Amino acid sequence: MATSDAQSFDQAKSEKRPTTPKVSWDDSQMASSYANVVNAVSSREEFTLFFGTNQTWNASDKELVVHLTNRIMLNPHAAKRLLTLLAAVMKEHERRYGEINIEPTAAKPAATAMNG
Repeated sequence: MATSDAQSFDQAKSEKRPTTPKVSWDDSQMASSYANVVNAVSSREEFTLFFGTNQTWNASDKELVVHLTNRIMLNPHAAKRLLTLLAAVMKEHERRYGEINIEPTAAKPAATAMNG
């Protein structure tokens, strides 16, 4: 009886475990685009990501022109999963290729001749 009870318990326990479904990626309608600029806003119900390209090639211009190409809206749960996924992918990328610094760099002062 004890063996039967243990088997019943194991079977019931395995039936309660959530199973991970197999995911099939259908890319038949996928479009690709490049972005070197991204911005985001959020409301209570959704996160909106804006992607585009910086069209300003002269760094001394006083105005940047960004051509927005894509807007992706996510519910908060999907946005949190995206955050987790990007953090993991970035960590692996930096482990392989080195840290990416996104802080603005101050212009280095020109070397001056010593007076003497």
